[in-house]
Amino acid sequence: MSEFKHIPIMLKEVLELLKPERGGIYADGTLGGGGHSEAILTALPDGGKLYGIDRDMDAINAASKRLEPFGDKFTAVHGNFFDMKELMHQRGVDKLDGILMDLGVSSYQLDAAERGFSYREDAPLDMRMDKSAAFSAYDVVNGYGSEQLFRIIKDYGEERYASRIANAIVKNRAEKPIATTLELADIIARSMPAAARREAQHPAKRTFQAIRIEVNNELGGLEKAIEDAHDLLAPGGVMAVITFHSLEDRIIKQAFRRFEKPCTCDPRAPICTCGKVPTAKVLTRKPIVAGEAELEYNPRARSAKLRAIEKL
Repeated sequence: MSEFKHIPIMLKEVLELLKPERGGIYADGTLGGGGHSEAILTALPDGGKLYGIDRDMDAINAASKRLEPFGDKFTAVHGNFFDMKELMHQRGVDKLDGILMDLGVSSYQLDAAERGFSYREDAPLDMRMDKSAAFSAYDVVNGYGSEQLFRIIKDYGEERYASRIANAIVKNRAEKPIATTLELADIIARSMPAAARREAQHPAKRTFQAIRIEVNNELGGLEKAIEDAHDLLAPGGVMAVITFHSLEDRIIKQAFRRFEKPCTCDPRAPICTCGKVPTAKVLTRKPIVAGEAELEYNPRARSAKLRAIEKL
């Protein structure tokens, strides 16, 4: 089994936004291997507290071991950050001074072949972030109709050959179920034009991303999760979110814009009559992206975008 490692993306920029040296109560909604959490805890003064949430017990166990030196300053929480408000309330926390969400798949999940996330390693089709969940990539690939497959591959993978790929999956599984990652990757590649197979990006990358998003319902509750996290923020509290594809980024951007400019009145109206007032200030007019130096040692940061708000 691969070691649960975590190279925290845009760590310096995250710390500059969250300012954990102020003290208070923080939540890392996507704990992973604990890289971001370790840096937050290091900067957090005595009396501060960080809750690290993850639905993957491998992450919880690895990060808990890594962060053991911080003692009671850190508490691991097994759960989905979609449920952050309830998870915090269960622990008597009504307000947070800082929230981080790194929406990417951890390096461990990608590198551990047995988890079934990788199109380069042979493994059973899985892709579950929470291994206790019943629904897996096998169920999507072998159970969804061609229209459903087309929709998720096109929408979540932004794959221009979504129709070809969906039809190829349905045709191949009619002979026997598609059981492994390399079987699926091969079917995807063979369904695409030769020119597309020669592109620098692996031909299966976008489709695997789409299936992973569907399996883990990564977008289904994201908007509400951001609204709940916003509600949890104390005045002056900061929420920072790292996204890895345009669909996630659009949801975050639009939510942050609503917090800053909630007015629904006609722009031509002389005065506001809806009564909605701003509840947060956007700290990142444009998303922050990783610099060239970071990309050299962590190429997975290439598609990352960081946005943040401060609660009013």
